[in-house]
Amino acid sequence: MLLQVIATVKAVKELNPERELVACMELHTYSSLNKNFIPQYKDSMKAAQVAVVFYNPEKVADKKFEPLSESIIQNAFGTSGLKVFDDRKKLEEFLMQQSWKNKNLLMMSSGNFGGLDLPKLSEQILQA
Repeated sequence: MLLQVIATVKAVKELNPERELVACMELHTYSSLNKNFIPQYKDSMKAAQVAVVFYNPEKVADKKFEPLSESIIQNAFGTSGLKVFDDRKKLEEFLMQQSWKNKNLLMMSSGNFGGLDLPKLSEQILQA
């Protein structure tokens, strides 16, 4: 999974090197929500100008893992300025507050970012 994240972020950036890349990743799978696994993501988002990680605390609890925190995730990823969200509405607000001129948005997940309506978000970004 780590290599997939690195390759995807790098490939999207290389497609449009002149544009800023906002890369959002959801920690969703059994392993990625495990506090002991997360350090494997170190430097995986370094090709992005804005790196964002979302996780759902309910999913962590459902899997009976130790709770995650913003600092645990930031330290594990090792990416300066990494934004961490555990609330879908706050993630959506953050994304809508961005200026999308000369930017690309990459959303990576095997989940749905806590129920985020991606088609609606896309429309709102394109109309902004």
